[in-house]
Amino acid sequence: MKHPSLCAALLLAVLPARAQFPPPAGQPGTTAIAQDSTILIAWATGCTVQRGPMDITDPGLGPASTGADSLGTGAAGTNGVVSLGDGGTATLTFAQPLTNGPGWDFAVFENSFSDTYLELAFVEVSSDGTTFVRFPATSNTQTTTQVEGFGAVDATQVDNLAGKYRGGFGTPFDLDQLAGAPGLDVTAITHVRIVDVVGCIQEAYATHDHLGQKINDPWSTPFASGGFDLDAVGVIHQGPVGMDGPPEAVPHLYPVPACGSTRLSLPEPTATTIILVDVQGRPVRTWPAVGMHILDLDLNGLRPGAYFLEVLMPGKRITHPLIVAHAY
Repeated sequence: MKHPSLCAALLLAVLPARAQFPPPAGQPGTTAIAQDSTILIAWATGCTVQRGPMDITDPGLGPASTGADSLGTGAAGTNGVVSLGDGGTATLTFAQPLTNGPGWDFAVFENSFSDTYLELAFVEVSSDGTTFVRFPATSNTQTTTQVEGFGAVDATQVDNLAGKYRGGFGTPFDLDQLAGAPGLDVTAITHVRIVDVVGCIQEAYATHDHLGQKINDPWSTPFASGGFDLDAVGVIHQGPVGMDGPPEAVPHLYPVPACGSTRLSLPEPTATTIILVDVQGRPVRTWPAVGMHILDLDLNGLRPGAYFLEVLMPGKRITHPLIVAHAY
């Protein structure tokens, strides 16, 4: 008689490992960034689109046509969207270069109407507008059956693909993943390129993730709004990170990383409030700062990780990254 637990163990040993990635917006463990999150400090200012066909297997239908290129700029949820079509691209530029800071550095917004209707796109970045480097995307969605035009994709099966979250919530990207890539300066990213994945699993038209797996998403979508619908690209870290002026004119933190507490030195006693937010823009702690040059901030009880200090002053807000290494 075979032992059931031994059989189960042997079965698990031969099955391919399938990573579970963060779930949809609003669920525990998600990385979705809300379009009104205060960690978003700027938005793309320029957008150039190269449209793909409505149906890559029938180019005679013509290219996707919904939205003007300019609709890829500005804040998410305000301007409408621009549709890329099968394999189409959108190249975005910014008033200031993006930079590699703690945690996520920017987020891409699509306009999906649900947590499962996910039209996906690769994301690439460049520091010179010529050499683009792609984030290593993963798609563990099955490739036996085509996801139909209005079919479902499980967000926990995809990673580093824009469009992972429903409208109003951005998919974040961390430039640190590309540090050391030839021809790329992750401290001065000038261009972000969005590339529709097509989603067709036919050999002649399929695109692949960084593991060589076909990417299966809703296809075909033979209408004007086919393909990835770009809403916006939001900036989390830019150079300098939301601060202008000489070093002596911006807040200073010590120690870095912080261990249980940190001292915040302000250039002038005009701040009214200090707010600590997490990487999803949720307020964690608040301190009054009226008339103060120096504040000792208690970080006890916080989980180690990346946060942002928002210094509120009359007429402006300064955002400063903060790493909590240990908080006992």
